[in-house]
Amino acid sequence: MIKQRILGQFNESAELKMQAGAQLAQPISQAVALMFTALSNGSRILACGNGGSAALSQHFASELVGRFERERLPLPVMALGADSAILTTLGNDYGFKEIYAKQVQAFGQAGDVLLAISTSGNAENVAAAIDAALERDMRVVALTGNGGGAIARQLTDADVHICVPHDRSARIQEVHLLIAHCLCDGIDVALFGGDAE
Repeated sequence: MIKQRILGQFNESAELKMQAGAQLAQPISQAVALMFTALSNGSRILACGNGGSAALSQHFASELVGRFERERLPLPVMALGADSAILTTLGNDYGFKEIYAKQVQAFGQAGDVLLAISTSGNAENVAAAIDAALERDMRVVALTGNGGGAIARQLTDADVHICVPHDRSARIQEVHLLIAHCLCDGIDVALFGGDAE
C-alpha cells in the first residue's frame, strides 16, 4: 500500500513537470531576461515567501551569491526571510503582513527585481511586498500555483507571472524548485555565455 502511494507521488510529480514545462517555458524565459537586465545594470534581486517558499528564496539566493553549476563572481541576490532579528522586530512592531514590505522599502531600488513566491498566490505579506516593490518602480517575478490567487491581479504588464497549473501545495513547491534552478541556469548563461562546465 505505502509503496503504491510513493510511486503515485513520483508519477504525479513527473507528469506535472512535463505538462508545466510546455506551459511555463515562455514566462520562465521572460523572468530570466528581466533578472539578467537588472543584474547587468548593477541592480539586485530580492526574494521572499513563507514556509517552504521562504526556504526556496534562501536556496535561490545561495545559488546566485555562491555558485549554481559554474564558478563565477557572486551576484547580488538577497532572501528577505533570512534575518530572524529583522523578521521578529518587524512582525512584533508592525504585524506579520509587513515583514517583507518594510524590507523592500529599506533595500529595494528602482530597477531591482522582487522574486515573490506564494504557493496559493494569496500570502498577504508577499502581496504587500509586491505593492511596495511596484511603488519603488521595481519589477516583479511571481511564482504561484492554484490559479495565481490575489497576487495574479496585482501584477503589471511589465512583471512576469509563473503559475504552476496545479492545486496541490506539494506538487506546486516541487515545480517551484525546478523553476528556481531554471532561473539560476538561465541567468548564468545570459551573463556569462555557453554551457556550465
